[in-house]
Amino acid sequence: MSKNKTKTINISITPTKFTSLFNRLRGEKSDYEFDEILNLKKLLSQERTKLLYTIKYEKPRSLYQLAKILKRDFKSVREDAILFEKFGFIDFEKTSNGNRKSLKPVLVINSLHIIFEV
Repeated sequence: MSKNKTKTINISITPTKFTSLFNRLRGEKSDYEFDEILNLKKLLSQERTKLLYTIKYEKPRSLYQLAKILKRDFKSVREDAILFEKFGFIDFEKTSNGNRKSLKPVLVINSLHIIFEV
């Protein structure tokens, strides 16, 4: 049975910009600034949220298989997956099949909370 892992994004609204704080899993904390809310929307775009959903429910064995399931270009899927890894949403497990090595994307959060502080 897996633990519930929650990612919290705190966004403080100031007169000039939005500042967000991503509380990393494993106790690490990293600050990220968004010049505008549009960047947060880009991070959680429909295509990218489909990627998270597919990782959770389809459990692809590799990034290549994930791209095939999503019917998207491998390079775009890889870039999106690396972005989600940076923000602590997914991790990669190294796997091998004979001589071929691949990265298996694994979702490490169960929920995402976005808090707007005004």
